[in-house]
Amino acid sequence: MNNPLPLSQWLNAPRPDDTPVAWLDDRSWTLGQLRHDVTLLVQVLRQQEGERWALCFENSYLFIVALLASLHAGKTPVIPGHIRVSLLEEQQSLFSGVLSDKTLGFQGRVIVVSSSRQTERQWSPLPFIDGTRVVELFTSGSTGTPRRVIKHIASLDREACMLANRFGERLAGVSVVASVVPQHLYGLTFRIMLPMAMGLPLHAPMLYYAEQLAALPDDRKYLFISSPAFLKRLDTELAAPPVAMLISAGGMLPWCDVTATHDWLKVWPDEIYGSTETGILAWRHRQEESVYWLSFPGVAFHREGELCRVTSPLIHEAEGLQLDDILHFDSDGFFTIAGRRGRVVKIEEKRISLNEIERRLLELEGICEAAALPITRGGRQGIGVLLVLDEKTRQRWHQQGKKAQQLAWRRALLPWLEPVAVPRYWRVIDEMPVNSMNKRVYAQLQELFHENS
Repeated sequence: MNNPLPLSQWLNAPRPDDTPVAWLDDRSWTLGQLRHDVTLLVQVLRQQEGERWALCFENSYLFIVALLASLHAGKTPVIPGHIRVSLLEEQQSLFSGVLSDKTLGFQGRVIVVSSSRQTERQWSPLPFIDGTRVVELFTSGSTGTPRRVIKHIASLDREACMLANRFGERLAGVSVVASVVPQHLYGLTFRIMLPMAMGLPLHAPMLYYAEQLAALPDDRKYLFISSPAFLKRLDTELAAPPVAMLISAGGMLPWCDVTATHDWLKVWPDEIYGSTETGILAWRHRQEESVYWLSFPGVAFHREGELCRVTSPLIHEAEGLQLDDILHFDSDGFFTIAGRRGRVVKIEEKRISLNEIERRLLELEGICEAAALPITRGGRQGIGVLLVLDEKTRQRWHQQGKKAQQLAWRRALLPWLEPVAVPRYWRVIDEMPVNSMNKRVYAQLQELFHENS
């Protein structure tokens, strides 16, 4: 497909019903089946009160059914960034109900989306989806207070076109597989929007393990949408699948993992830089360790002292957005990423709010003060926390054993935090170190986690 299809035409464009859309093991879905499944769900949604419906899926095909049905039915799709029941119940005010491929056990309204094996014989085009309609994404409530990010359909279409222009020739004839969920913008853009816009068959399930990647049939060639966290866990002793192109995003990909992946798959990765708020910003094809990032067309970075603001065709705000990252530019406008500012860190491609970890800790009985910070040991990064306890809890910490108390705290945090956000390193102190302005000195806090402390 030379001209990417806008989302409004995924169903309505004059294409044959037997056009392949997705597959899972021996089952495949065609455009005709997609038209049928979307039409049925549109009829159900039109009878439901409430405009905003949360999409909670791992199956990409059923996610597409829900996304299209919501928009064609005049509803607003909400992508909460996770499928944790405890957080969905805490965030019920964000949506009217949930569309999912699982029952979830959620106490609110849930419509379980499934697929029939029928084809829409008398296809009647569904109502047009205007480009001003929106999808609402939320930065994950497990890694910070949920922040609503509005994405216009026209912007999502534009992003798919930018990727098609950059990678189009290399994508000819590939099938798309992924180790990232469609619950985040990266998964939505690369696992859903890009293949649907370009007419590429997509793998409905998510790949969790290298064994699943290695077991892919060798009668296709694949575009693999992945992340540094998955790539660093590859088992290169397995037989390599026929991956023709690899895209990684969500965090920095260490050079040792680049070379190990290339030695196994025989492809160099294409890395994407961007965020939920900004969409894609830059790209690099990495065949050596030090490679600068190249901006996508129309993306412009503006220095504001030590800070950096970016404008882009994908950013709705005319003034652009300020970045959390520290960028270093060369004379030609290419750049490197030097790190992140503020109290949001990335660990295994998850954006972790240190403030949120502290807030959740303070909700636990006996914890009076909490300070969270990233700790690096043995080349691996995790979260460390400093705690000031009340007297009763402090006595229990000493008498019952530290490991038992840490385990109890971890269990209490797991319903609310991503696993990588649950603290790995714990210190109990008498009082929180502060300076003369009563501000915490984070260099001093870091010292409390030195190996010999």
